Amino acid sequence: MSHARTVLWLSRPLRVVRVVCRAQFMEQKAQGPPSPPAMENGTQPCQERPPAATVTEGAAKIVFPSANEVFYNPVQEFNRDLTCAVITEFARIHLGAKGIQLKVPGEEDLQRVSENLSEQEEGKAEQKETENLAPRDQTRTAAVGEVCEEGLRVLEGLAASGLRSIRFALEVPGLQSVVANDASARAVELMDRNVQLNGVAHLVQPNQADARMLMYQHQKVSERFDVIDLDPYGSPAPFLDAAVQAVNDGGLLCVTCTDMAVLAGNNGETCYSKYGAMALKSRACHEMALRIVLHSLDLHANCYQRYVVPLLSISADFYVRVFVRIFTGQAKVKSSASKQALVYQCVGCGAFYLQRLGKASGDPGGRIKFSAACGPPVTPECEHCGQRHQLGGPMWADPIHDLDFVGRVLDAVTTNPGRFHTSKRIQGVLSVVTEELPDVPLYYTLDHLSSTIRCNTPSLLQLRSALLHAGFRVSLSHACKNAVKTDAPPLALWDIMRCWEKECPVKRERLSESSPAFRILAVEPRLKANFNIRKDANPSSRQQGLKRFQANPEANWGPRPRARPGCKAARKDPEERRKLLQNKRKEPAEDPAQRAARLKTFPCKRFKEGTCQRGDQCCYSHSPAAPVASVDTPCTDCPETTRISPGPEAAGGGTAGPGVD
Repeated sequence: MSHARTVLWLSRPLRVVRVVCRAQFMEQKAQGPPSPPAMENGTQPCQERPPAATVTEGAAKIVFPSANEVFYNPVQEFNRDLTCAVITEFARIHLGAKGIQLKVPGEEDLQRVSENLSEQEEGKAEQKETENLAPRDQTRTAAVGEVCEEGLRVLEGLAASGLRSIRFALEVPGLQSVVANDASARAVELMDRNVQLNGVAHLVQPNQADARMLMYQHQKVSERFDVIDLDPYGSPAPFLDAAVQAVNDGGLLCVTCTDMAVLAGNNGETCYSKYGAMALKSRACHEMALRIVLHSLDLHANCYQRYVVPLLSISADFYVRVFVRIFTGQAKVKSSASKQALVYQCVGCGAFYLQRLGKASGDPGGRIKFSAACGPPVTPECEHCGQRHQLGGPMWADPIHDLDFVGRVLDAVTTNPGRFHTSKRIQGVLSVVTEELPDVPLYYTLDHLSSTIRCNTPSLLQLRSALLHAGFRVSLSHACKNAVKTDAPPLALWDIMRCWEKECPVKRERLSESSPAFRILAVEPRLKANFNIRKDANPSSRQQGLKRFQANPEANWGPRPRARPGCKAARKDPEERRKLLQNKRKEPAEDPAQRAARLKTFPCKRFKEGTCQRGDQCCYSHSPAAPVASVDTPCTDCPETTRISPGPEAAGGGTAGPGVD
């Protein structure tokens, strides 16, 4: 190859590169200089970031982007307030054993008032005690916003904006550190900004990592957390295995579940895949959801010789929230099977029965012997209505609350109501929790009992009085407004409803003989119910009218859409998107003209029979039906393959006519 040809061969690609570079330079010159973020990242942002909005909740002041880049739901303020109250009481117990006293905001004024009242009587005695105390025996105190060297190590695995962690630092005393973790870089960036804004950088440590990997890295006893809070978007199932290993012995685990459609029985197979239990559709689905979550937590903990002790389990709004303590002990793990139960529920009348998975019995030597339970507790068909049973569970069958701990939280909130914005609702919910029967899982509802036998609904006080007159215990449930939680067997409950039906008779001729109402009412009651109102039938929380269910705080409140980082967050307003997706699964209304044209394509059956009198007014076609093409119908599109239809000879079974293959 000559020198000239070589230069020409090398100059061709250089010429192409020169043209491309010139085009890019002219384009950048026309658009102007790139913005600083574009120069740093090497890419231009698809959209300018929307202005930020400031939200004040509790003692924290948080800056949020206007778009849904980082998840935040103001409706769950009750959840965050309750969590602060629970962790405060847990810290009071945990640090009280070490001789550390908490200084809770708002309680100092109450203590000062009580001290002033008793100052004259106990002044001299306190002075003598103070003189005799050595410096090492004096009580140490821990206040909010201060680092307590022996305090709690808290982890919020899915912190989003860091609001919950910042509230812990500003409202809960006795903390050593708070790790606010999130996998989103945008969320961690926002956390840094909010931590600096609230001045809690000495307590709150923003961290970007996968929550599961972070908890797996803290499995060592010396590196475990005292409190772990998990509030994911949807199900917490992927994080439970790591969480039960990263909590200190006797530590607190707080879990929120917002996938109530799964836990309430709409998708039983999905519930089993996530929580290891089959959920049933029933009126008691909200309490069953709590017990399924507790069963899943205990099941994960048992794999590592650990077990759970529930402190408080709440069903509120569109989610469930559980607070449990995690302990280590092989002997206690053996009793976990006897704490789980299957549920047999009748599909007709809704009567349910529990079947424990294990059995714990004591021998004469004082030892506990564990064995498999015997069952089932039901016959193949329901003894009340003759319908079949559904099988659900397993679920947690032991108490779901520690009433002593709930009482401590309730007293603290009641004596200091100005601490939280939702104090009234916390008082109402916890008051009902303290009145619940701890050893009675699940409940019935008034409307379900009356609708089963097709009669009028008795008042809550009438049904409660009838159960109390019959010698049974009864209580409300925080999970449902008209719930009846009782230790009465289904047979006694249906006897009471049969007696109520005699006072409000049902028209038996309208009932089908195979319906549950007909079969239940066909049996005479063995129990004579007394519906006279008793004084103890009305619980204290109901007499005081305590607030249990909040009013709608805003329009379209409830579960929020998942956070969309980057430019996806600002593409469309949530309200416009909600209207766009409304009734998306319904077919659009058909235009009348289109419907008439579509119906004209169908032949009228009455016209064929000669009985249609509508003529042209008929919506169907009166034209003669076109002959159906047979196998030997000639094809006019292909002249070369034209066939002649069979003649009379062929039809009569003779030889085929000419042209027939």
